[in-house]
Amino acid sequence: MSTVIMQAVCSVDGFIADEQDGVGSMFAWYENGDVPVPLFGGDQPLRVSRASADHVRPLWDRMRVQVIGRHLFDITDGWNGAAPTEGGRVIVVSHRPRPDDWHERHPDAPYEFVTSIDAAMTRAKEIAGDGLICVSAGDVGGQAFAAGLVDEIEMDLAPVVLGRGKRFFGSYEAAAELLLENPTVVQGDRVTHLHYRVRR
Repeated sequence: MSTVIMQAVCSVDGFIADEQDGVGSMFAWYENGDVPVPLFGGDQPLRVSRASADHVRPLWDRMRVQVIGRHLFDITDGWNGAAPTEGGRVIVVSHRPRPDDWHERHPDAPYEFVTSIDAAMTRAKEIAGDGLICVSAGDVGGQAFAAGLVDEIEMDLAPVVLGRGKRFFGSYEAAAELLLENPTVVQGDRVTHLHYRVRR
């Protein structure tokens, strides 16, 4: 059975980006170390600390599907058609169809477009098998969390205070508190990795 994890780098005050989608210094830990970690099929791997590499590699190695919102797809241009990990797939939740020229520019891109978080998660579980499904934090992640579809939360907490911006849980508002288990904590360089299981 697959595991669903909601993940993002976030500021100490709980934002994944400012109001203009800027991330300031939150991603500094991606370039602070000397251990290469490939991501999104790029020729230039991330270079992180040993502690961060030892923490994120097992997660990324298990990742089979990433579920993202249309806004993230648009601002990254779908990472030029690359999946986050070797052999991985990306599902985009959007009420708009894929861009007209997407297939022409990226004919082999492992991307699918669906219209709801429920459809995204159903499809992701079909693809993932016993692997990891990563739901990007923000509004799509908040929707998945509200629907009880998230098993674990990964917060890569950067020592940055943005003041305001786009929240880790998006527009999610709880009718009652939900409890998480105690986190595992890994201290990297310019990042603290917090990993929680959702208490059932």
